[in-house]
Amino acid sequence: MRLHEARIVIVGLGLMGGSLAMALYQGGLCREVIGVVRRPEAVQQALALRVVHYATTQLGEALDGADIVVLATPVRSIIRHIQQLSTMTLPPCLLLDMGSTKQAIVRAMEVLPAHVQPLGSHPMCGKEVSGLAAADPHLYRDAPWVLVPLVRTSDASLDLARTLIQAVGARPLVLDAARHDQLVAAISHLPYVLATALVLTVAQLGEDDAMVWQLAASGFRDTSRLAGSDVDMMLDILMTNRAAIGKMLARVSSQLDQLASLIARGEEEPLRALLTHARTLRTSSPNVAHLTGDKV
Repeated sequence: MRLHEARIVIVGLGLMGGSLAMALYQGGLCREVIGVVRRPEAVQQALALRVVHYATTQLGEALDGADIVVLATPVRSIIRHIQQLSTMTLPPCLLLDMGSTKQAIVRAMEVLPAHVQPLGSHPMCGKEVSGLAAADPHLYRDAPWVLVPLVRTSDASLDLARTLIQAVGARPLVLDAARHDQLVAAISHLPYVLATALVLTVAQLGEDDAMVWQLAASGFRDTSRLAGSDVDMMLDILMTNRAAIGKMLARVSSQLDQLASLIARGEEEPLRALLTHARTLRTSSPNVAHLTGDKV
């Protein structure tokens, strides 16, 4: 199967699914893009925005003749869709998900029929806004896109997924599910929790002195941005990656305790050393050179 010959069904046309559909459709990268949505009005929206060739609210209807099926809903919804698909008559196809956590999804994929090729995936990009109206055909350009193959995933299916990912401008890389979940807990899920804690802390202060909101500027704006993320999506992530996120919260609590202790005791030089080390890591390390401009 070649990508340009493929009939691709995308279940969920929010930010991620809509952006993928738009990139495929507007770029003429495959034979047909079909969208599956929950509401009839979303069908009309998808067609009006030139996101898909065809859209429907009926999953079974969309699956007929599918070569690639992409599940682009929140994590626990992806798991429910996999369970639903395991009871349906499916064509031989590649089944790809776009969920932000992988272990629970990959476990659920084990029950799929033998003629279906399951492959976990997670594009490492996004916005704090959600919905089809926010979709962007260039969203995936230069973004890492993790692939998590199962033991049963064929090399041909993995190659097809790589081709799709590269066609929309992303960079495929392969990880196992546990390693993926640990890493994204640190660089994606923990920042959301910290941004949420920051907003709640300032809000508590604001109850006593509302002037704090008038003073809030770029520092608060930049560090609190992720607290504006879709709550349902983030709840699914937090609930399906609890262990890894818990470990990262313990680590950051230790760092905060150390900083608090140094500040309280007025130990300027050790504090300077820590702050300088963090600044160097963030601004000068080759490991973070790709973050220049902070696209996401």
